[in-house]
Amino acid sequence: MKPKDEKQAIRERVWRLLEKKGVAQFPLPVHGRIPNFEGNERAAELLRSLEIWKGARAIVVSPDSPQHPVRERAILEGKILYMPTPRLRGGFVELRREYVPRGEERRATAIRYAFRYGRTVKLGEMSPVDLVVMGSVAVDRDGGRVGKGGGYSDLEYAVLRELGNREVPVVTTVHPLQIVDRVPMEPHDVPVDYIVTPDEIIETHTPHPGGIRWELVSNERSEGMPVLRELKRVLEGLRDP
Repeated sequence: MKPKDEKQAIRERVWRLLEKKGVAQFPLPVHGRIPNFEGNERAAELLRSLEIWKGARAIVVSPDSPQHPVRERAILEGKILYMPTPRLRGGFVELRREYVPRGEERRATAIRYAFRYGRTVKLGEMSPVDLVVMGSVAVDRDGGRVGKGGGYSDLEYAVLRELGNREVPVVTTVHPLQIVDRVPMEPHDVPVDYIVTPDEIIETHTPHPGGIRWELVSNERSEGMPVLRELKRVLEGLRDP
């Protein structure tokens, strides 16, 4: 079976399992999504115990529902929060403590309202990123990860690396039922360093891809993502004497 087909089979199996076991949460059905799960708040709280979280000043967190508690805690703790816009069409939204009135942290960190409280930033305006928190459909204990199928999380990480960020730690929060025996990984796939469930933290020790493999980015995708055109301009500017 090709890796693409194997990944889709894993997605289908995990989506069915979460709903069958009654641990899937709104929005439903979870099919086609990064699935929200029972215990996402506990997982977000456990994530806060990691030193890489405590020491992070600026973090990127996916806009998916199960990572909403992570985004809320980031603002409550005064971190700079970057949220990738859907399909990266609008680049990144920046939220800071000073943008969000006290008591409105949860509302402000929902993708529906993030644009109202935050601001979109150009790539050159972003602070150095210390941590990336991704949503996942499934992971394995060696760090293999599969998302919902668009490859956008991998691309988001590659953009950060192209901008000169070091090998930024990658974390995902998931339900234990989302941990599978094996996820097939391809060269452009980004593994996770830590898997955080409501009950445990799993460290994986995996390498990361270096940046964008431009030969794999179609003209159609590039045209549909202004952030990629912007990135090319930024990189060209860095190369010019």
